This record gives sequence, C-alpha cells and structure tokens, in this order.
Amino acid sequence: MEEPKEPARLERGASADLWRNTLARISSVFGRLVYLASLRNPHTGAYEHHGLAQLFGAEEADRTLRQSHADTFASWICFSLEDQKRDLEEYLTTTGDQRAVVATWSRLATYRNFLPTEAREVERRLYSADLETLLELLRNEYGVSCSDPDA
Repeated sequence: MEEPKEPARLERGASADLWRNTLARISSVFGRLVYLASLRNPHTGAYEHHGLAQLFGAEEADRTLRQSHADTFASWICFSLEDQKRDLEEYLTTTGDQRAVVATWSRLATYRNFLPTEAREVERRLYSADLETLLELLRNEYGVSCSDPDA
C-alpha cells in the first residue's frame, strides 16, 4: 500500500502542478484572477478543478486553488494603477471584444465576481476603486458610453 504524501509536500505538488500546467500559460495577472474565480462554485464557494482533484484529491485542489486565488489577488492589488491598466489591457486582448467587455463590466460590475472570498473589506474597496477608475479610462479610450445599454 502506498504511503500518503506528507501535507507540505502534497501542497507544493498541487501548487506546482497548477502553476506549470495552467497559470503559467495565462500571461496576465488579471487573467489568472478571472480564471481562478471561474473555478469557484457559485453555490458552495468550493473551488473545483477536475485535473487537480484527480491527482491530489478534492480537498487539496480546493485548498490550492483558494490560496492561488488569494495570492493572485494580492499581487494585483499591489500593482500601481499604471501597471494594473497595462495588465488589464493585456487580459482584454484575449477576450475578443474589449469594447463589449468594458461596457458590460461598467453596467453589471462583473469584475466584483473575481474577488477571492477571503479578501478583507479594505482590499475589496481598493480593488473596486481601482477597477472603476480603470474602466473609466478605458471607456474614454474605447468611446464606450456608460448609459448606452448596447455599447
């Protein structure tokens, strides 16, 4: 019978696997934030990733994804506004229609769904203020009207 891996080693293994096989392929920090948020079940709050769960178990996959989401978020909010804008623009180029994304996020505040559950209130406010500022800049650059539902 195979001995269970020690928890510290298992965690490094799951984190390393997540980075090597997934996160390293996402060029922007904001893109990683969006991706990790998409793995959180909206009904349970648990993070779900079939491949990680197969290799390391559902609990370890959840723990690894939760920590990666928190770490990625911490990286994002430590950026200067200029670096956030550059990183966000890099992410937006992967969406196909930057103008539509900016318009939709402006109307629906979809970007709030990308926050990790464990983010503190002060971090949430900073993130929201930064995103609202960035969206205002991008609306001006793309010529997106906030009041136009079809923008």
